[in-house]
Amino acid sequence: MIGIISDTHDNIPNIQKAVEIFKKNKVEFVIHCGDVVAPGTVKYFEGVNMKFIFGNCDGDRAKIEEQVKEFGWEHHGRIMELRIKNKTIGVMHGDDLLIWDKMINKDYNYLIHGHTHEPEDKIVNKTRVLCPGGHYLGDDKKTNKVIILNLDNDKALFVDVK
Repeated sequence: MIGIISDTHDNIPNIQKAVEIFKKNKVEFVIHCGDVVAPGTVKYFEGVNMKFIFGNCDGDRAKIEEQVKEFGWEHHGRIMELRIKNKTIGVMHGDDLLIWDKMINKDYNYLIHGHTHEPEDKIVNKTRVLCPGGHYLGDDKKTNKVIILNLDNDKALFVDVK
């Protein structure tokens, strides 16, 4: 099981609730699709194994990477490519159309993104495209979700962060 979150925008209460959801579901690790925003927010993900990429609103990127490394987690820059259980996963934020065009035309099993703050689960070409939603304080609470992705049965469970 993999946890997926994006666009947390320094929403510490939602981050803490999401971490509890991920722990309860015993995820192997959590993918953050960008827009943590402030470096000081990284520490609130403590308790789960994290993999991050940058979004367009991330502030001091060098400091964010430093914080991530201090916790022993991974930061992959603007894009991440993973191979797990014979599945290929591409991860990007979604704000850069050139990156989007390049990655949507690759043959991933999953393409995971953020940026839109809208939960999404659709097929494009042969790739399943997932977006967990967003946690910006101005977002509609209906978009405050995370995904629990089971690669064994390809089920993506969208969980409300309340």
